[in-house]
Amino acid sequence: MDVFGSSGVRGVVGDGLTVPFVGQVAAAAGRVLDAGTIAVARDTRATGPMLADIAAGNLASVGVSVDRLGVVPTPGAQAYAERAGVPVVMITASHNPPEYNGVKLIGSDGIELSERTLERIEDELSGPDAASVGFAEVGASRRVESAPDAYVRELLQRLDAEGRRDRIAEADLTVALDPGHGAGCLTSPQFFRKLGCRVVTVNAQPDGHFPGRDPEPIADNLADLRRLTRVTDADLGIAHDGDADRAIFVDENGTHIGGEASFAALAAAELDADDTVVSAVNVSQRIVDIADEAGAALELTPIGSTYLITRIRELRNEGMTVPIAGEGNGGILFPEYRIARDGAYTAAQFLDLLVDRPASEVAAAYDGYVNVRRNLTFADSDERDAMLEAAETHARAADAELTTIDGYRLDYGDAWVLVRPSGTEPLIRLYAEARDEARAKTLLEEMYEATVQDRART
Repeated sequence: MDVFGSSGVRGVVGDGLTVPFVGQVAAAAGRVLDAGTIAVARDTRATGPMLADIAAGNLASVGVSVDRLGVVPTPGAQAYAERAGVPVVMITASHNPPEYNGVKLIGSDGIELSERTLERIEDELSGPDAASVGFAEVGASRRVESAPDAYVRELLQRLDAEGRRDRIAEADLTVALDPGHGAGCLTSPQFFRKLGCRVVTVNAQPDGHFPGRDPEPIADNLADLRRLTRVTDADLGIAHDGDADRAIFVDENGTHIGGEASFAALAAAELDADDTVVSAVNVSQRIVDIADEAGAALELTPIGSTYLITRIRELRNEGMTVPIAGEGNGGILFPEYRIARDGAYTAAQFLDLLVDRPASEVAAAYDGYVNVRRNLTFADSDERDAMLEAAETHARAADAELTTIDGYRLDYGDAWVLVRPSGTEPLIRLYAEARDEARAKTLLEEMYEATVQDRART
């Protein structure tokens, strides 16, 4: 897909993402989805009100009525879609820097649109401009302010039904929470309090400039959360990205828990024999090992929620059981709940693991590998293509198992390395994992040197 990529449309506002283009996407979605009403929601980004307005106006111009949800986490917008039976245009750039924004499209079932439907919308975008409807057919608009609170109620009801709410409340846990000034500020503090936890917060004021930290909840951005967790004797630190569909954790000692380790712990608690776990091509060896131990199958996809969701749907349609899916960035899906990433729900599942033992012990069982990453920039598409061609030459000559689902992944048995173009930013991403840090860094450096060699000569 040329427009929607791996997780919706994203770009720097005014540069890669323009106001007219967002309006065109919304209008095309309105025509293709053929729904009487479509909701518009946004995260806290400073450009969100402007882009939500243009999306709503263009939807109305093609005869679609609009429910204006305001600021709500993406999983909260998905809950509204399923509850109300209407699609949603979500204005968000998730974990990207503040100058970015984007559009994510959600179906009336609360699930991101399938690749096939997104391709139909792309075809509509590339076709001739459609005329606006006449005066009598212009869509109406109404504000719906209940979406955040309704989402919290539904989360609690789900955990009640699973028997987890009482377990977590009885454990008397303290949570240090960092919503990162994003949409989770409106929902996660009250959710964890109503779940029975004592909650302390940092960066919990909605602010689209993200003054406390960048939206991506990586270790380098979570110093405040690590400190807060230590000084308040919290049992767990929880961080979200800008639209709160991801959760990353800090243990009771203030030590960052890698997303690969938390995914592994959650997967180990969910998987049984003959189940299937779905992950992306940068999957950790931890998940490979857990699937093998459980007698479960592992399905790999390109990186990005769109591809994970498409594959989960396919497998479930084939009668397969998929209790968990996700990536090592904190984006976990529990398809029996909803085929969607949900940072608050994921965090509640992790809290349930702490009823019997501390977070450090939970993570220690899956702490045997070291992950390293590096991002490469490029001047234009020609340079990007030359770098990827050089990476492919290196990969095909290597004495390792090659996977080309998304970029080039080399599996060495004891370690792996991956190079791929980002689906959301103008970057080439390099990843490596091994049991030994030196081994991981060596593989990453070898791939880096191979990828940039042509650029170095010019």
